[in-house]
Amino acid sequence: MTEPVQLHAMTTDDARNKELERLFRRFLEIVEPESGRQGLAETPQRMAKAWGEWTAGYAEDPADILKTFDDGAENVDEMVLVRDIPVYSHCEHHLAPIIGVAHVAYIPSGKIVGLSKLARLVNVYARRLQVQERLTNQIADALNDNLSPLGVGVILKCRHMCMESRGIRTPGALTVTSALRGCVKDEPDCRAEFLELCR
Repeated sequence: MTEPVQLHAMTTDDARNKELERLFRRFLEIVEPESGRQGLAETPQRMAKAWGEWTAGYAEDPADILKTFDDGAENVDEMVLVRDIPVYSHCEHHLAPIIGVAHVAYIPSGKIVGLSKLARLVNVYARRLQVQERLTNQIADALNDNLSPLGVGVILKCRHMCMESRGIRTPGALTVTSALRGCVKDEPDCRAEFLELCR
């Protein structure tokens, strides 16, 4: 019986990529009757590189991304929202793509963060094996924990290829999840504003 591979214990990206290439080569030998044909010669290397990108979020710390600054935050206590942030992830059950958009909002409490950081935060968690419900909450919790805002709202609208291309096969089905914190959750007017801005 083959010993499990401890990829995260490897010390270099090169060692990790070599092990992934070996695994993907074996995968092709199992699923493709002509795995030695020319078109597949570089596929293991390409797959290793792609999965390196698709799982890069494990090596990133959200706290490093969410560096706040006070300059410009004076008297800012209204909602800051970035809509339609692209989401590209993979489900942890089938490793199939999850594709959609995120709407991320917070209400500052003396500290603000660069707008591009909200998109980067989404990418940190999306580039891990995921379920959409957890992904939504991870984004909201990271904002809440690092910015201490008055409130946070996150909505994800995603398509799941594991549901569209196999099993029940429901092309175009959209899964919507939300995570609300602070006044966005507790105050009806604030919640209504967030939901209206996300439409």
